[in-house]
Amino acid sequence: MLIGELSKKSGFSRDTIRFYEKIGLIAVNGKARLENNYKNYSESVLKRLVVIKKIKEFGFTLEETRGIIILFEEGMLEPRRGMRYVQRKIHLIDRKIEELKAMKSRLEQITDGQSAPCPLDKILKEIA
Repeated sequence: MLIGELSKKSGFSRDTIRFYEKIGLIAVNGKARLENNYKNYSESVLKRLVVIKKIKEFGFTLEETRGIIILFEEGMLEPRRGMRYVQRKIHLIDRKIEELKAMKSRLEQITDGQSAPCPLDKILKEIA
């Protein structure tokens, strides 16, 4: 299938598909080029993109997704290891939530008038 059809079926943009190919997340056989030099993507590429999308929907980054796929393909992602991967992600999310709560609190202090004048004014004056 051509990239337009692959894009529609996978839900990824053409640019994203090209990027994933560039970084080696998906691979297209060199023989998959048509006479007009268009790439002919296989069903296996579509399946891989669908898997990538599903993993990313759980909140994993692109690099984490790559790691999960590599471990699976090398037969090293047994259920216990997969569960540790998920637990580690939960821990990172919890940490990020705490960071965001602290950031929100600092911003609320500004809007509640507890921090006058606005610290942004002071910061921006440094470039003036």
